[in-house]
Amino acid sequence: MSFAALKNDTFLKALKRESVAYTPIWLMRQAGRYLDEYRATRARAGSFMGLAQNPEFATEVTLQPLDRFPLDAAILFSDILTVPDAMGLGLQFVAGEGPQFDKPLQDESAVRALAVPDMDKLQYVFDAVAMIRRELNGRVPLIGFAGSPFTIGCYMIEGQGTREYRLIKTMMYARPDLLHHILDINARATTAYLNAQIAAGAQAVMLFDSWGGVLPDGKYQEFSLEYMRQVVQGLTREVDGVAIPVIVFTKGGGLWLEEIADIGCDALGLDWTVNLGQARRRVNDRVALQGNMDPMSLFANEAAVRAEARRVLDSYGEVGNGGHVFNLGHGISQHTPVDNVAALVDEVHTYSRQFHAC
Repeated sequence: MSFAALKNDTFLKALKRESVAYTPIWLMRQAGRYLDEYRATRARAGSFMGLAQNPEFATEVTLQPLDRFPLDAAILFSDILTVPDAMGLGLQFVAGEGPQFDKPLQDESAVRALAVPDMDKLQYVFDAVAMIRRELNGRVPLIGFAGSPFTIGCYMIEGQGTREYRLIKTMMYARPDLLHHILDINARATTAYLNAQIAAGAQAVMLFDSWGGVLPDGKYQEFSLEYMRQVVQGLTREVDGVAIPVIVFTKGGGLWLEEIADIGCDALGLDWTVNLGQARRRVNDRVALQGNMDPMSLFANEAAVRAEARRVLDSYGEVGNGGHVFNLGHGISQHTPVDNVAALVDEVHTYSRQFHAC
């Protein structure tokens, strides 16, 4: 597949810890409900799945934040639960309640019947990747993504979002063999899924381990980190001589940064609880860092937003041999004032130039 040459590669250079003119920025959930235009497209689509499963709509909403703000990367509009949906678990989005599965894995027979899905069932995702890449026309790189094996496993077992993690933790302690079976299948499916996104045109990929941080030490390594390692080691890391960087993000994973850095990824995503400068020293510039401003700080006034952006950049410090991609510590809230997002992007670009040599 042939695409236009990249005009702005600052994000990819930062991930590879190469010299850049400023710190690049993109935002988790940057295509979302805080934008009026997103809500309008979502209404036309009729449902979240109608939006996510239509490549034209997915392309439209992926590009919307780039038309508003000079962001340095686009991220595919999709959902981490597309893979278990393709496994036949019956994904639906319930108004006011979020994603739910019709057929959660709550008995051994359901677990044993689980299999890696045919990637043809996810062709709508790969079509969206290719379409977005064409429509970007080289403006910025495109990020593909997937949920971590453990995180999607949580949804598959609990059937929906949870605050207690009762069902998956019960399985983890009582029947670890069943959970390992689920996670092995998830890891193989996720590897195939991300490689298909890369083949379709994704220029970097990210693993979202949104729930790995709820695990105790020891269990995190066994049930989350090990399966992310398997995914990372199975990924296509170069296309036509161009590197495909991999970002790994465990929300609540600040305790294990050194171990996450050892699984072979190019960058670590950090939530807002982690001191960026300390994290950089802990990983000794072996990987790039992405993050990590508190999303709630965007509800302050513009001056406070700009000050917080400077604080994060100061915490990372001089570039040296490292690489920093500015982001929030988690997804942007649907209630975020749009003007504050514009101020954030401007401040990151303007202020960070003093740290960069070229």
